[in-house]
Amino acid sequence: MTRSLLTIAMLIPAAATDAAPDGAALYAEHCSACHGANLEGEPNWRTQKDDGTLPAPPHDDSGHTWHHPDRMLWDYVKLGGAETLKRMGVSGFESAMPAFGGIISEAEIEAVLDFIKSSWSPAMRDHQQMITETSE
Repeated sequence: MTRSLLTIAMLIPAAATDAAPDGAALYAEHCSACHGANLEGEPNWRTQKDDGTLPAPPHDDSGHTWHHPDRMLWDYVKLGGAETLKRMGVSGFESAMPAFGGIISEAEIEAVLDFIKSSWSPAMRDHQQMITETSE
């Protein structure tokens, strides 16, 4: 029986078992409702809502995502905004960003972040990379 399973596994192409997650599709499914189909964010994203949160910011060059190091972006998606800010010792700011760690895998989080980064201009990507390197 083991030999048969091994034979079947050997017949499955590597690409079928090692396919990288589709960051654009994951973004469309999990992020675009708040952050916009084109990463444009919600209107008036710098103006606090009645509940104390800010609207979802853009993820393109006009937003501030590229101002943050990879670790913070990763934690914000995985743990959610409130938990990430708490761990950073940030107070006085309410985040409505939910945690996606139990919803999408770590590889999928990485794919979403790669998709977002792919929309940034070279200058913004370079700036964010420098912030990441200096924060490590």
